[in-house]
Amino acid sequence: MQITNQHINHLALFLQPTLFAPIIQYVALANTKHVVFEVEDNFQKQTYRNRYYVCGANGKQRLNVPIIHTKSLGKNRTKDIQIDQSVSWQKLHIKTLDAAYSSSPFYEFYKDDIISVIQKKNKYLLDLNFDSIAVINECLALDISIKKTKIYQIELEEENDLRGLAIAKGKQVYNLKKYTQVFNDKHGYISNLSILDLLFNEGTNALIYLEEHKPLFF
Repeated sequence: MQITNQHINHLALFLQPTLFAPIIQYVALANTKHVVFEVEDNFQKQTYRNRYYVCGANGKQRLNVPIIHTKSLGKNRTKDIQIDQSVSWQKLHIKTLDAAYSSSPFYEFYKDDIISVIQKKNKYLLDLNFDSIAVINECLALDISIKKTKIYQIELEEENDLRGLAIAKGKQVYNLKKYTQVFNDKHGYISNLSILDLLFNEGTNALIYLEEHKPLFF
């Protein structure tokens, strides 16, 4: 059966399952009860599917998960994209997070849960993304009904379609309130980093911060 807004819930938001998603995506997640994740699309480059951004001593830093590039004809489905486990990307991610957030107020509290996701030997990128979503939802104590698409729909109702939040190279600027970051004095405030930045710096206040931004979408 074709999944549409009528079959799910008229309040459901459609999002891409991304890796330790940027804060703006969690603003949407924290202010809804029904989410449908797109899993039937074609893989696109320069999105948050296999990258996320943190702030370290040298400023904004991108962390990538390497994927296996196939030479098959046609486009590759996102759910078929495999992680290249021949590259020791996990060590780099953990080392970078340690360097960037070891002095943040809540890193020690959350790091074991986050690192356990990074260290998992997932075959498929999509599984890693959903693991990251699950652990962040648990850290934030989010109670959300999650469904997955069965087919790809190019067009959805505009107010429900937030799949574009996954585009890493988008020019959209979001009016997010400042919070204290580890390297504020060195780099100033950097907006819309990975949800990890907010979580490690704000801890239990992270959910309040996200809920305060509800007017951005609702």
